[in-house]
Amino acid sequence: MSKKVLIVTGDAVEALEIFYPYYRCLEEGFDVTIASPSVKKLQTVSHDFIEGMETYVEKPAYGIDSQVAFANVIPSQYDGLIIPGGRAPEYIRLEESLPKIVRHFFEENKPVGAICHAAQVLTIVPDLMKGREYTAYIACKPDVTACGATYINETLHTHQNLVSGHAWPDLPGFMREFINLLK
Repeated sequence: MSKKVLIVTGDAVEALEIFYPYYRCLEEGFDVTIASPSVKKLQTVSHDFIEGMETYVEKPAYGIDSQVAFANVIPSQYDGLIIPGGRAPEYIRLEESLPKIVRHFFEENKPVGAICHAAQVLTIVPDLMKGREYTAYIACKPDVTACGATYINETLHTHQNLVSGHAWPDLPGFMREFINLLK
């Protein structure tokens, strides 16, 4: 039976951080479901750096369809969870149904991949993050430490069932480690 992977996200997800994991999991033969606050075509964004700017810029990117609303997700049906970054994490973490989804994967010790701003989603389960180690985009370091976790100043880190990455340039290693945990 094929492994089932759940990706939780919303509008303004970083395009590379959803498309790369989505297609990489399909390539492995996994059954992949994209969940969002409501079923819709999600608008992704592209984050990039411009010389002379101290932060990234954001541009509209491609659309991608979600298949299920958070409220209808049955977490026990999935073997792994991926949380992409971008700006989506800052608002999807406010969804009432999301904590039970995220909590399930940590309580059941199933693989979780969190990249870039996904650390903002992990703040909804601070009791489960306390004592953990993970990395994220540097602007999310306060989110990591506020949960009682240790921020790892590396671009890729695996601790227990959590694979974390700094940003989209780290996707090859991030997905390699996630797939290794899932298999």
